[in-house]
Amino acid sequence: MHSRHVLILGGTTEGRRLAEALHAVGVRVTSSLAGRVASPRLPPGEVRTGGFGGAEGLARWVREHQVDAVIDATHPFAGTISFNAARAAATSHVPLLALRRPGWSPVEGDEWHEVASLEAAADAVRGLGRRVFLTTGRMGLAAFADVRDVWFLVRSVDPPEAPHPDRMEVLLDRGPFTLDGEREILRAYGIDVLVTKDSGGAATAPKLTAAREAGVPVVIVRRPPVPDGVPVAATVEEATAWVRGALRSAGPSVRSSVP
Repeated sequence: MHSRHVLILGGTTEGRRLAEALHAVGVRVTSSLAGRVASPRLPPGEVRTGGFGGAEGLARWVREHQVDAVIDATHPFAGTISFNAARAAATSHVPLLALRRPGWSPVEGDEWHEVASLEAAADAVRGLGRRVFLTTGRMGLAAFADVRDVWFLVRSVDPPEAPHPDRMEVLLDRGPFTLDGEREILRAYGIDVLVTKDSGGAATAPKLTAAREAGVPVVIVRRPPVPDGVPVAATVEEATAWVRGALRSAGPSVRSSVP
């Protein structure tokens, strides 16, 4: 009999916290990171970096490493891996859960312009302002490369690579961010538009409050849907409970002393 083995497709705070919770009760955990951040905060347990080679490669890895359950705890906008995980889990006959922090919702005083893509966000900023605080990460800057007559303040963990806007300044930082800090950024740089993805969570939410207070409009990119048929947990606690149930139902290859 092999040890209970959970594969976490991670890279988020929730994925790391889930790895910590499962590792603490003796579950074998492998966290898979995309490798897009130079110095990620590593979770406990085993860690692998890089892609699997599509859905077939992921399914093969799951079988070869005797994985009992898969958790998709990737960023809400990492759509390709989520659909690959759904296909791989189906062909490998292992249970799959998506761990997704709840998205943000506008409140009174917000001026939100919701769009479906980064390209649509780039179109939207043209008519809203001239000094844009761009907080969508370094991987999507190409969508804004052709936006003229606009200056961008780009915040990212690692330095961005071309293509990117010609007129920009880069602010290297990693959340969580404070409300006072976000207020100061809007003031010091004269920001008149905020662009963000609906990532959800508390770590980067203060920028929305700061924008509301300053009367700064927000262009917010809606998150893609979770693949059909995949159950969703909103918290690490919900995901931990789901894993316990999945491991109990995993069959004779899993040890009976499930936490």
